[in-house]
Amino acid sequence: MLSETKILEKIYAGFIAKAIGVRLGAPVEPTIWSYERVRDTYGEVTQYLRDFQNFAADDDTNGPVYFIRALRDYGLDCTAEDVGKTWLNYAAEEHGMYWWGGYGVSTEHTAYKNLRAGIPAPLSGAIATNGTTVAEQIGGQIFIDSWGWVNPGNPAKAAEMSAMAASVAHDGDGLKGARFCAAAIATAFEATSIDEIIETALAQIEPDSTYARVCRAVIDFHAANPDDWRACREMLGAEWGYDRYPGVCHIIPNAGVTIMAILYGAGSLPRTAEIATMAGWDTDCNAGNAAAIVGTFQGLDASWDKYRKPINDFLVASGIVGTINIVDMPSFARELTVLALQLAGRDVPALWLEDMTRRGLRFDFDLPGATHGFRTAGFNQISLKHSDERHVEDSRGSLEIQLDRLERGQGGRVFWKPFYRRTDFDDERYRPMFTPVVDAGQTVRFKLWLDPWNGDGNLRVAPYVRRTMSGKIEEAGAWDVPSAEGWQQYEFIVPEGVEAIDEIGISIEYFGRLKFLGRLFLADFEVSGAGHTVIAPETEVQEWGSISRFTYNRGHWTKQGGRIHGHTSGDADIWTGHYYARDVTVTADVQRLAGRSQLVTARVQGTGRFYAAGFEGDELVILKEDFGSTVLARTPFAVETGKSYELAFTVEGEHLRLAVDGKALLSAEDGAYQYGMSGIRMASAGRISVGTIDIRETVQAS
Repeated sequence: MLSETKILEKIYAGFIAKAIGVRLGAPVEPTIWSYERVRDTYGEVTQYLRDFQNFAADDDTNGPVYFIRALRDYGLDCTAEDVGKTWLNYAAEEHGMYWWGGYGVSTEHTAYKNLRAGIPAPLSGAIATNGTTVAEQIGGQIFIDSWGWVNPGNPAKAAEMSAMAASVAHDGDGLKGARFCAAAIATAFEATSIDEIIETALAQIEPDSTYARVCRAVIDFHAANPDDWRACREMLGAEWGYDRYPGVCHIIPNAGVTIMAILYGAGSLPRTAEIATMAGWDTDCNAGNAAAIVGTFQGLDASWDKYRKPINDFLVASGIVGTINIVDMPSFARELTVLALQLAGRDVPALWLEDMTRRGLRFDFDLPGATHGFRTAGFNQISLKHSDERHVEDSRGSLEIQLDRLERGQGGRVFWKPFYRRTDFDDERYRPMFTPVVDAGQTVRFKLWLDPWNGDGNLRVAPYVRRTMSGKIEEAGAWDVPSAEGWQQYEFIVPEGVEAIDEIGISIEYFGRLKFLGRLFLADFEVSGAGHTVIAPETEVQEWGSISRFTYNRGHWTKQGGRIHGHTSGDADIWTGHYYARDVTVTADVQRLAGRSQLVTARVQGTGRFYAAGFEGDELVILKEDFGSTVLARTPFAVETGKSYELAFTVEGEHLRLAVDGKALLSAEDGAYQYGMSGIRMASAGRISVGTIDIRETVQAS
């Protein structure tokens, strides 16, 4: 039986590999780039084709991050209908998450519209509903990696669960691709060869299916021509090409490329991803799928470094949860490991269970090579890498901060980014949205150990935060010379302020007379406790279709007169705050400009799961939304159009209370939701104006 550590390491390797494949293939994905154009322009691909500031959001990684949440929201025996609700719950309509190519064109767009129209999964993705062409596009296999990772060594279960999940949007050979890829990943945990992975995965689909036949064609060609992948690609173009399979991006030609890359890559993650990229067609999808399988099989390897280092343990997603969209790869791998252990009926370490709904961060640098996305700024004599040389108890690693010949007065910053802006990305096809992961009032703890090699020891550090709008650096503690004798604990409280924080870390400064050469080790980085958020609209900006620090779904959200203005023809929401905030009071300055519905929301777990309180027509209401509204409490209230009201919605345990202008007017009891974001909602057509929003958490979450 695989140990929990081995499962975690394999999932981590596979997830990194998926990210590498997607990022390598993305610059040359269709429709503009053909196989011939990639070949003639780049020849042999052996490195990233384009530099990138940060890992841009992509549908290939959105799906694995978000759709697996059905297991968390609906239980380990979740159904296709539950996964369909998960699609609706975490996707904003027509931006982010999927390729919104039009109903009847984009399979995911089509399925989403079907779900919104009340057609449940699996009918939402069935051939009977959408026709064969729509149902058999490539999405059947590109989103399903996580279903393989949570079933290590169990390809049959992986195939079953992935087909169930893929049936939300796909059918026919689309489901065959889901079964094959997930089963291949599940097999890769324990397989001893690529051939074993392929044959085991193929055993999970019908041998006479078109999907199986294209795989066999590649297998046979490879057996006869084991050193010429380009000849295999020519065969695929002639016999299995896009001209034979309709739609924008059919699964069959791309299945051929995926298995070709796996075979000719010969167990090497870099070569596998490179071949899938050079082969054209849906390059990021094919490279991502093939890399996830081979990366899980190969495990972390030094040969990955040129591709792994720019990823830096970080990617972004583009669902509606701004804090989940900032993905720390070791932490996500641990979440999947918890699900894998639970599905297998095994015990889960208590700390890992706490991590599943942690209001904060816990970076232990335990996984091989893990950096948890830490960065540097300032003089270029500071660099970072993972180290297994020094570590705290119950961990296998730390972050090594290398300090190379610092002169007097030189230094820099080492930090983690808890918030991102539009300017942080150079690719926004799948527009991400963010809310800060760290808020005022939370406690930051970490350990440092100085290892001086040269110099007179006068190296000092100070904790700090940076404000995102002004770029102002705020010291959050006194300057201190770290101990060279062992681990030294540091702790500070995140300071109050109306600007979001986009860096938390340490400032480093050297003030000795001799050049300083040495290392500083960082371990046990943790953020915990209840947070406090104040959003003054005048300090925010419009970007990505909404207002900074908010995610949104539907409606038109702008800044007008120093306030947030919302306008919608149906329901519309904006959200902020941490997804795992528990007990909160959300206070907002709200004006009704038109329409019947102006609400404050709390414990928002998605577009269809939350509490709301405020104005509905001539009433005050407290509502529970669970893909349909239930009125928990109501009372008459005459709302004056254009007048500002202070709505304060408090959720503590199972107690829900609404106050208007400081007067408690309504209460209710409900225990359906234990945590979630906060926000502003219009449940029907209208306009709203919102001033300052204050979110105060009253209970510390683990």
